[in-house]
This record gives sequence, structure tokens and C-alpha cells, in this order.
Amino acid sequence: QVHVVESGGGSVQPGESLRLSCKASIFSDVLVKCMGWFRQSPGKEREGVGIICRDGSESYTNSVKGRFTISQDNAENTLNLEMNSLRPEDTATYYCATSRVYTFYSAINDFSFWGHGTQVTVSS
Repeated sequence: QVHVVESGGGSVQPGESLRLSCKASIFSDVLVKCMGWFRQSPGKEREGVGIICRDGSESYTNSVKGRFTISQDNAENTLNLEMNSLRPEDTATYYCATSRVYTFYSAINDFSFWGHGTQVTVSS
């Protein structure tokens, strides 16, 4: 069992930035091959934002490429999401999750352990 806790959400205006962090209780290479960020807006399905894996691979959904960056601090079991140039359509609850297999950002079912989410609101 891997416990995942997100932090850093909030309300910002369009064009501003936010940094989200996620800490996993366990970071063994058996239990955690990839970590990623996902988001869900009311009335919409949960979607992958971006992930990073132990083999160095990264993948992002097209709508955030060039604006969002994922980084990982292995020593601290922490995953960060730097979000720049935020747009109203980025408003959602953001979740962090871990996967036991090497996978892609869109393969949500590969992710086994999830945090409770943190709210990001972008509005003028």
C-alpha cells in the first residue's frame, strides 16, 4: 500500500502560476515505477496531465505541454507539478497517483494508489 498526499492547490488568475507537490509514503522500485498528475472537473472524466517514470520517460497531455513541468525528488519521495500560464480550463481537482508498471499519462487504469486531490481554480 502506498499512501499519497497532495498539497499546493489554490485560486489564481489567468496567466499566473502554481506549484503542486505530492509525497508518497513508499518509493520502492517494486511498488512505484511511475508517478503522475491527473485532474477532474465537474461533469468530466478524470484525465491524465503528465507522468514521470523511473526509466526517465515523461509524457504530458497536449493541452499542458510547454506550460506544465513535472519534476521528482527521489530522496524525498516527492513529485512536483509546476504550472505556468494557467488558464480557466485548467480549473479542476488535481490528483497524484503511482503506478507499479511503466506506462503512459493516458493509461489511468495502470495507476493503483491515489491521493485525495487538491483544488486548483483559475478565474479572473
